[in-house]
Amino acid sequence: MPASQHTDPRPDIEIARDADIRPIQEIGGKLGIPEERLLPFGHHKAKIPLDYVKSLAAKADGKLILVAGITPTKAGEGKTTTSVGLADALSRLGRRAAVCLREPSLGPCFGMKGGAAGGGYAQVIPMEDINLHFTGDFHAVGAAHNLLSAMVDNHIYWENGLHIDMRRVTWRRVVDMNDRALRQITNGLGAVSNGFPRTDGFDITMASEVMAIFCLAGDMANLQQRLGNITIGYRRDLSPVFASDLNAQGAMTALLKDAIQPNLVQTLEGTPAFIHGGPFANIAHGCNSVLATSTALKLADYVVTEAGFGADLGAEKFFDIKLRKSGMRADAAVIVATLRALKMHGRAAPDQLSVENPEALKKGFVNLARHVENTRKFGVPVLVALNRFSADTPGEIDLLRQLCAEIGTRAVVCDHWAKGGEGALNLADALLQLMQAEPAEFRYLYPDELSLWNKTRTIAQEIYGAQGIIADQKVRDQFARLQHDGFGHLPVCIAKTQFSFSTDPDLKGAPSHHVVPVRELRIASGAGFLVVLCGDIMTMPGLPRRPAAETIFVNKRGQIEGLF
Repeated sequence: MPASQHTDPRPDIEIARDADIRPIQEIGGKLGIPEERLLPFGHHKAKIPLDYVKSLAAKADGKLILVAGITPTKAGEGKTTTSVGLADALSRLGRRAAVCLREPSLGPCFGMKGGAAGGGYAQVIPMEDINLHFTGDFHAVGAAHNLLSAMVDNHIYWENGLHIDMRRVTWRRVVDMNDRALRQITNGLGAVSNGFPRTDGFDITMASEVMAIFCLAGDMANLQQRLGNITIGYRRDLSPVFASDLNAQGAMTALLKDAIQPNLVQTLEGTPAFIHGGPFANIAHGCNSVLATSTALKLADYVVTEAGFGADLGAEKFFDIKLRKSGMRADAAVIVATLRALKMHGRAAPDQLSVENPEALKKGFVNLARHVENTRKFGVPVLVALNRFSADTPGEIDLLRQLCAEIGTRAVVCDHWAKGGEGALNLADALLQLMQAEPAEFRYLYPDELSLWNKTRTIAQEIYGAQGIIADQKVRDQFARLQHDGFGHLPVCIAKTQFSFSTDPDLKGAPSHHVVPVRELRIASGAGFLVVLCGDIMTMPGLPRRPAAETIFVNKRGQIEGLF
């Protein structure tokens, strides 16, 4: 394994191909899973059947460690690589460790961000499979979602016995691809036999409520119940219509029967990796499945999991939605930072982020400081992981350590991209010491009984540093109606830009006294939360001017090139 990132210029996909990948039965054996209890997908992937998951219920849970990040640059700051490197490092220290990650979406893979299986020598493998179709979970989620869409329109076509108001159908369609042309559509055009024309639209599959339910369900029965609780629209008297009214939940569950079983793969170093479910954190709740995480906690002593984008989005939703719904508790959190991102928040020019600039670093540190402060509000000890890049200078690294010390936390320099688990040994050791010295006293940001409006305002004020929230009368009436209809106890899932604490992606650092405009509400009654759309956030992304798909191809050896 090379000693630094300078010695191995190969792309991630070539490093992954050269890995000594172990049979999946051997990886399961590290967690004590009998070979016969794995459902192999080829030689290197497997699903874990739910009856085996259920058999683990009496076992004690291991420690749960969240990896979150600062407000990122467009390239991301390396939360996945840090999660993988940390799990590998814990394994090297003799701990039984596992990493739990989300499944990548095809949209970003073919768009701008590329794959999401880590990078360098901190990757999960088989990388090409994970980044593309994997075990088919995303396709199953999309099929279940769109089956309900078809059943809604079919019911309206055949006399509409439930008296659904076509103007108030809220259930859209999904596709796992960035396709801006599908954001707003009109369906049912053509002959009468095609149904009634109405306005509709597509979201990306990660924003689907079915994906959220998939990731929050505790077992098959809970999955089916939650699917039945989905609100698909309203009647003229504004009474809600549920998926169970259409008898759709059984068929939807049948499509998800195999997908709901957690996926097991491995890191480059053979650490067990659970990769299951994939909601985005800027438009959904941004965590892998409860089933995967809870299974890992029964099988490993230390479980490292990741929450998407900055801690203001992913971590807050991890604590307030995933843990609230599952009953799990977090034991520690790691905030990933890079010097380039800190200098970006200090208003360094985009093409100068690799140039030493201590003044920009000092100014931009306020972003990291707020993320640390926010995460501590949940009662967990916090450590900062500096994901080192080759352009980082000793002076800037020392300055970051000093600034972190001044706010009562420790910054640990990590080199897992270049060295794998070896490059994160200091992080793992510091984390073990921190958890022993500061036991977590986990708590939520707000109580269930707080109103939906006040929950949204609490997140805006406590996490985003905002003065408050604003909304027009139509949205305020929606809040009041949902409160009246019995949804007031639900947590809220705020959808906003990932590039700022505010709803303005160009407002860097740690802005304060701004206001958060609430544009739209979407009740996810099956998942059990309220989606609050703020600013100009889109639930269907578009491809960039030069999408990554233009450079992806299959070479003469049958290998995929350009994926990452």
